Amino acid sequence: MKLGINLLCLTDFVEDAHLSHVSRLRQLGYDGVEIPVLKGNVRHYERLGKSLDAIGIARSTTSIIPSPQANPVSGDVEVRENGIRHLNWALDCAIALSAESMGGPFHAPIGHFTGAGPTEDELNRGADAHRALAERAATNGITLSLEHLNRFETYFLNTMEQARSYVERVDHPAFKIMYDTFHANIEEKDPLSSIGVIGGDIGVFHVSENDRGIPGRGHIDFGAMFSALKATGYDGWLTVEAFGAGLPAIAAATRVWRPLFPDFETLFSESANFIRQTWGAA
Repeated sequence: MKLGINLLCLTDFVEDAHLSHVSRLRQLGYDGVEIPVLKGNVRHYERLGKSLDAIGIARSTTSIIPSPQANPVSGDVEVRENGIRHLNWALDCAIALSAESMGGPFHAPIGHFTGAGPTEDELNRGADAHRALAERAATNGITLSLEHLNRFETYFLNTMEQARSYVERVDHPAFKIMYDTFHANIEEKDPLSSIGVIGGDIGVFHVSENDRGIPGRGHIDFGAMFSALKATGYDGWLTVEAFGAGLPAIAAATRVWRPLFPDFETLFSESANFIRQTWGAA
């Protein structure tokens, strides 16, 4: 198991000012950080990668589709090409960062709905874009870890049954799924058995409490989740994803209007201890 944390708890753009937090995470035994790649340029992530090397911590990334005007599943050729350019930009940043995985819901714009589920044409267009991206990722030693979201955030990918079908549609060894316990808690009738549905195609496992606060303080049974995960043979990233109300842009996107952890030190240390102990006992 490798322990990570999504730095969206801190910021939507990691800069030098945040490196003291990353150093503290390394002291607490975190193996890696999940870097949001939402803006900036390739040179920034190249410099950041060197700073993370100096700290001695690994990294993955998380990216989204920023708007309906850059949508890789759109039927509009120009919009679809904008989306594909954005995907390639995000991968370029991940390569510059020397990331192990490019994750997040980079399938369709968050909060954009058509009034129905994904069509066959949308699924095929998405699969074509993600297959080409996976080929580029593989040549650079990176795995894609596409994240499902709940139905209130996207119509494109909500459940592990859908994820299993989509993995088969993309059909590339570098294309995986980012399993997120917060979204599964909403969408899956049985979150434990859904882990087995996606099985060996989990690239990153997001440890996210039912209220998106500190893992272990809510009602998700992480002991049972980790046991089900171990049964698939998974031994990769367990990445904490927690959000607070301190960052207006992130709070608005995640609908977090109240503090969900008292301070960063409590979030970092309590999450690390809880995950290590719970994984070890599972």
